[in-house]
Amino acid sequence: MTIDTEVNSGLVSRRRELLKAGTALGVGSMVGFPALVHAQANQTIKIGVPTILSGRVAQLGISSHNAAQLAFDKFNESGGLGGRKVELIVRDSKGKPEEAARLVREMVNSNKCDFILDCEASSGAFAVHEVVRELGTLCLHINSETSSLTADPKLRIPNAFRVARQGAFDAVSGGSFAATVSKQKNLKNWMTVSPDYAYGRDTVKQFLKYLNHFDASVKLVGQSWPKLFEPDYTGTITNILQQKPQALFVGMWGGDLASFVNQGNLYGLFSKIEVFAINLGDYTTLKGIKNLPAGVYSANRYLANFPDTPSNAAWSAAYAKRFKDLPTNWSWQAASGASFMIEAMRKTQSVDGKKMAQALTGMTIDAPFGVGGKLTLRDSDQTLVNYALGWGPLISKPPYIEKMTPTSWKEIYELEAQWTKEMGYTS
Repeated sequence: MTIDTEVNSGLVSRRRELLKAGTALGVGSMVGFPALVHAQANQTIKIGVPTILSGRVAQLGISSHNAAQLAFDKFNESGGLGGRKVELIVRDSKGKPEEAARLVREMVNSNKCDFILDCEASSGAFAVHEVVRELGTLCLHINSETSSLTADPKLRIPNAFRVARQGAFDAVSGGSFAATVSKQKNLKNWMTVSPDYAYGRDTVKQFLKYLNHFDASVKLVGQSWPKLFEPDYTGTITNILQQKPQALFVGMWGGDLASFVNQGNLYGLFSKIEVFAINLGDYTTLKGIKNLPAGVYSANRYLANFPDTPSNAAWSAAYAKRFKDLPTNWSWQAASGASFMIEAMRKTQSVDGKKMAQALTGMTIDAPFGVGGKLTLRDSDQTLVNYALGWGPLISKPPYIEKMTPTSWKEIYELEAQWTKEMGYTS
């Protein structure tokens, strides 16, 4: 409670009297002090959540919010921070970066949010990033995978962290796995199809870089860049079939990927080409596909059997029981972001954004989504590392990928170090 609010409630003089009495009688006799502590304890901790809750990728916002709510409800039930409970202020940006930026300003200035849990896609995350740069509000980006958000030191700010996959890490994983299959099956001619925006182009560029690193014999014969949320992929699919590649890399995600697969099935696309779809191993997308083509290769986004541990299975079951739905990649990232934020509050025993940012830098937490049950926010670039990464061939029913090939983080770190030097991010 501040002195200004005490003036309004007529407590200033009373507090002074109690302080004098406390001096004479001893601190333990200050009958007014517990009341003041209780008032402070009841102040809500407000966390702003800008996200997408409408349109084709509404599941991004819904499943992100669900997982965050699950984590913070557990925190509140345990007593919160000294009695202070978390309230999530959730708003729909409709996938528009300018709206995401406006909402964050409103959350901080009007709703008085203490922190921002940014559950936007990459397009909105960059807009949110610039707003929190100006406001100085602690922000955890939960869904943006575009590498430059945290990898580029020019964009980096002390009050923003990425608790999500990073494209560069996933590219090493995908390139390594795809090259192994490529060599086994002699896949020389490749095409790519990916949405035409930052994440889509970034993903393709990095995947091709590491595909060629691990198999220099492959050749790119064509690329396709449909718009994000494109309703009809007929032209894209026809172009791919005309080019007759042996292998196809697909960088689409969510509803776009489900639509592409459903339409591709009509043309027999997946029976003619070896397909590597980085974002297919996720329940929301899998449920949106009418006839799942077996044999398509995918990375894990979120699957309850990878990591194949009791803690991961238990978390998935708890989410499904609460929300009558299966968790997504966005869910585990939001759950992890909430867990990091909770741990930072507990460690600092405060909601001071600067103190919490210092605590978050280099922090490691227990999490069912990490290798060995651990996740870390790396101190050098404030980004998530050590999350479970792997690829495998799809089957048409649960668990959808049985034979997952895990990716070595040692290999990721070595190749990432070379990439950051090439990009001028490090010397």
